[in-house]
Amino acid sequence: MAQKIFQVDAFTAEPFKGNPAGVCLLNEDADEKWMQAVAREMNVAETAFLVRDEKSADSFHLRWFTPTVEVDLCGHATLASAHLIWEEGAAQRDSPLSFQTRSGVLTARSAGDWIELDFPAEPPAEQSAYPLELRDGLRIEPRYVGQNRLDFLVEVENEKAVRRLEPDLRLLRSLRARGVIVTSRADDKRYDFVSRFFAPGAGVDEDPVTGSAHCCLGPFWSERLGLDEMLGYQASSRGGEVRVRVDGERVQLGGQAVTTLRGEIMF
Repeated sequence: MAQKIFQVDAFTAEPFKGNPAGVCLLNEDADEKWMQAVAREMNVAETAFLVRDEKSADSFHLRWFTPTVEVDLCGHATLASAHLIWEEGAAQRDSPLSFQTRSGVLTARSAGDWIELDFPAEPPAEQSAYPLELRDGLRIEPRYVGQNRLDFLVEVENEKAVRRLEPDLRLLRSLRARGVIVTSRADDKRYDFVSRFFAPGAGVDEDPVTGSAHCCLGPFWSERLGLDEMLGYQASSRGGEVRVRVDGERVQLGGQAVTTLRGEIMF
């Protein structure tokens, strides 16, 4: 028996940029150990597994796995999933998609060449005391440190400091958090802020473009910049753009995607 699997580059319109995600459209629920093994085999930041809800053609159960663990929230693999569902004709593009996940119901809608995701806002709470492993792992003196239910958020002085980071991943791996977001205002006038994301404890040393991190970055920068709509750039080696619109307790994340690989898992 063979299972189709795809790889989609998310938060980019160009192949081999943005963040690659594996996507499996399943006919029925799969064994958790099998899904983890497939994610390990794909060896990208996250692989998404979807099963259609029997009650609605536009609703899916969605789970995300890194090469080592299942995660509670993932933006780029959700964007990749929506892109693939429409591209494969598994649902009509003129109707929003609904995803049942460990973080509640998430939705995706087509917005021209872009896809807009409706995600929960995950604002950080400032931390006056934080683990020394965070400062020493990043090798910087933070301007601000916050934390939400998923990650630490660290503001640094400028974009140059974000781009030149060479963290000690061993120290970051010891933190009790999914990962660490590092951010600053953007120097490039096309963008409002820049960021990078490190999650070695979840099996991802540096994530190329992290949708869920922007659930934290959106509220953080909205408060400081006085803007509800912003454009962020994640300054990894692949790079990618994320549109962010803060709407109360929700965040709208916009991005593009392109399919790069189609194959079959033999099992």
